[in-house]
Amino acid sequence: MHIIEVNEVGFSYGDAQIIDEVSLHADRDEFVSIIGPSGCGKSTLLRIMAGLIKPTKGDVLFGQKRVDAPEKGISFVFQDFALLPWLTNIENVKLGLSMSDLRENEKEKRAMELLKSFGLEGFEESYPNVLSGGMKQRVGIARAIASNPKIILMDEPFSSLDELTANTLRQEVLSMLKGPRSPVSAVVMVSHNVEEAVELSDRIVILSAKPSHVTKMVSLDMARPRNRESKEFMKTVDILYSYLTE
Repeated sequence: MHIIEVNEVGFSYGDAQIIDEVSLHADRDEFVSIIGPSGCGKSTLLRIMAGLIKPTKGDVLFGQKRVDAPEKGISFVFQDFALLPWLTNIENVKLGLSMSDLRENEKEKRAMELLKSFGLEGFEESYPNVLSGGMKQRVGIARAIASNPKIILMDEPFSSLDELTANTLRQEVLSMLKGPRSPVSAVVMVSHNVEEAVELSDRIVILSAKPSHVTKMVSLDMARPRNRESKEFMKTVDILYSYLTE
């Protein structure tokens, strides 16, 4: 059984059709990336999967349940961090536990542990405005995994960061989300960065220009950590670029 399944989803904005019958899925222990031309509806598709937008046609199943609204077992990581500036960093992480049955002291402990695991010990009572971009995204990811979700959806989570910070954070996130203690069963990430998708993914879904549909699905079985300078890595990147430009 798939963790999440998109079945012939279409989406139109007024008379403009953005997505045309897209079907894809993510299975247990999979990291799936969605890539495609700019403006093809990648982020819209991810928000449909999260229950934040309703599709014009088709449906999304989380387990066996149709996703019509935000689900407790699905968390979302935003490109622009989406931290509330009037809350401290620990309060922002605790937002991820707003639907939890945990007592307040247990929420505090959980948030503290996550911030520490992301190297943010000492910044718990600070506000987001004192953090760098990489630190803000660490808080955003900590908030997303606070509730022990089954699946995390990430919308270009590293695109707002400088390349050095992004490289470091990619590996931190991969270790955190695919580690033996992770509660996360699957990750789906939208990216415009082909190299990033090859570095992180078990499978890559390629969308066409709008109205978008799936043109290719590429499975990757390269060992991790992946060397961006290896022949296999560079060959895979070249193949994906060729698919994108067909």
